[in-house]
Amino acid sequence: MKKILVTGGLGFIGSHTVVELQNEGFEVLIIDNLSNTTIDVLDKITSITQIKPSFFNFDLKDKTAVQDFFNSNDVDGIIHFAAYKAVGESVHIPLDYYENNIISLTNILQEMKVRNLSNFIFSSSCTVYGQADELPITENAPVKPAESPYGNSKKINEEIIADAVKAHKFKAISLRYFNPIGAHASAKIGELPIGVPQNLIPFITQTAAGIRHELSVFGSDYPTPDGTAIRDYIHVVDLAKAHIAALNRLLKNQQKNNYEVFNVGTGKGSSVLEVINAFEKVSKTKLNYKIVGRRSGDITAAYADTTLANNELKWKAELSLEDALLAAWNWQKTL
Repeated sequence: MKKILVTGGLGFIGSHTVVELQNEGFEVLIIDNLSNTTIDVLDKITSITQIKPSFFNFDLKDKTAVQDFFNSNDVDGIIHFAAYKAVGESVHIPLDYYENNIISLTNILQEMKVRNLSNFIFSSSCTVYGQADELPITENAPVKPAESPYGNSKKINEEIIADAVKAHKFKAISLRYFNPIGAHASAKIGELPIGVPQNLIPFITQTAAGIRHELSVFGSDYPTPDGTAIRDYIHVVDLAKAHIAALNRLLKNQQKNNYEVFNVGTGKGSSVLEVINAFEKVSKTKLNYKIVGRRSGDITAAYADTTLANNELKWKAELSLEDALLAAWNWQKTL
């Protein structure tokens, strides 16, 4: 049984990926400092899979703690989710984002170098493309100056990984996610940000549930059919399965280069108003929303060309926007 370390494994995407890893027969070790999640997610993962992952609570910025972990645990692969992740927030506290997201990564890569480890998957983001010149976005699109410190931290981390792979000869894949949404079909795990949500879907579900008075739609003057920003919303379970496909590619030595990059999305863009209308339809709930000014760091439109991931990883998004919104709503109702 291969042992896989999942950093940030109690977070939104991390927890769903842990479930899929366990379903595929991997042994999972989780590191999470609980800065944007809660410990009860561990029990919920266990109740879904009937297997309790090994859990380690410490901060990856702590170099000694990272060394101690690797001194005591052998792993066959690493999936690195642990990071601060809110575009808007990063504009206000950029130094926190750079410190957390970059030092966490370099501490892990240093241990991989020292111990001759390989098989590293990085949780990257379509934000590295900025406002792309052409849509849909392929992996060959230029990586542009980032619109936010969050996006810039992802861009810098990709560059660090590329340099490390070149120098130290281990294998790595960066998955550039578009917009993960939804929840597990069991409604036991889902997206639950601490504090005010920075992402659209939890703000929608919390507004529908009466936790938030009103949903703000940031900008109605974008050059799009309805004036609101367009994104590629991917069901988190489909995204989790993309990590399994990438991991198997590394473990089976199927990659064409030591460092590869794949877009992970649906290939379809949906505007904010389209998402609101789809949610109202599946939930049979009217949303209280208000159009407000644009938000700093946001771009007009981004959606993926997923041809490379479809062909090379033999992976494809299978669940619809409506599937994801209904799952998110069912999850919200359990709260």
